[in-house]
Amino acid sequence: MSVQGIIFTNLHDKNIPELTLKRTMASVPYACRYRLIDFALSNMVNSGITSVSVITHYNYQSLMDHIGAGKDWDLARRSGGIKILPPYMTAYANTQNALYNSRMEALKSVNYSLSRFTSDYVVLSDCDVICNVDLNDMINDHIRNGADITMAVKRVLLTNETAKRNVVVEADDDGRITDVNAYPTNVSGYHDINLNILVINREYLQSIVLDAIAHGYTSFNRDVLSRNASRRNYRIYKYNGYFANISSMEDYYKHSMELIGASDNRDQLFGIKNRPIYTKVRNSAPTRYDSASNVKNSLVADGCIIEGTVENSIIFRGVKVSKGATVKNSILFQDTVIGANVFLNCVITDKNVVIRDGRILSGHESLPFFIEKGKLV
Repeated sequence: MSVQGIIFTNLHDKNIPELTLKRTMASVPYACRYRLIDFALSNMVNSGITSVSVITHYNYQSLMDHIGAGKDWDLARRSGGIKILPPYMTAYANTQNALYNSRMEALKSVNYSLSRFTSDYVVLSDCDVICNVDLNDMINDHIRNGADITMAVKRVLLTNETAKRNVVVEADDDGRITDVNAYPTNVSGYHDINLNILVINREYLQSIVLDAIAHGYTSFNRDVLSRNASRRNYRIYKYNGYFANISSMEDYYKHSMELIGASDNRDQLFGIKNRPIYTKVRNSAPTRYDSASNVKNSLVADGCIIEGTVENSIIFRGVKVSKGATVKNSILFQDTVIGANVFLNCVITDKNVVIRDGRILSGHESLPFFIEKGKLV
């Protein structure tokens, strides 16, 4: 049995435009030192998948800098390894020279690469869902049931508002998918939602893409899953661990804050034996804490200088918090500089932000105050 992986990096950029203005969704920073793509890549590597194709869209310079040759994920290989697939590799999805907007259009745009796949199975994964899933178990479940497609799902409580941002999956008692309802407007209660992780037979995937090219199909959910659910063996794989679905800036802030404190969310992501989350390694000096500093209930990366107060916050590499400054309920990206006597509450700063002495900035949990990359406040 051989398996290849495909990761979509840009499909959900519109969910958090503030953070994806100059980067892909895949390269959005998360949890002090990680990027969102680290979870999809690590899930594959931990399951023995050593050939991974990353489909890009635009703004992928930051992503390429992060991935490099794939050495940090043990994917710097002579055979297989990691491959970046830039857009416009075929004319099928871009007759108007337009960027793709869906999973199907992305697959059509890299059809030539897909046609060269020789594995038995392919794992497709987006970058908007953060989880630590055992793909080996999912693949074995797929093979055991003789499925054409197996979809990872999670049972959650939906409101009418949250349902609009998810794909709701209906299945019978045997686990066979009976209906796929993308972004419904009138659904609430407990339902299984698609985690955007799929296992699919390689030959079937190639035939789906060729059929989509021939008929002009653009939606994987509508033109494949919904259209064929009654006659193909599509199945669900129930995932019961921690997951975070990043569909808005509010979601990004909320799920980041879930990693702080005494909850076991952090352990379910980073503490599973034999399933570590890998990322690009940087040899930074340890964080230096001043004798007057006060840090409570926070995640602080290496390379920082903390001279003030930090509470309930996430601090990335190279951040400086000056004397007299107070940072509460905030997320500070790499190389942010906080001046003396600054007060921050519910603030997200992008990389290389400088906040001068004496500034007072506050947002709210439902609408964090965001400062874009490189700004001087």
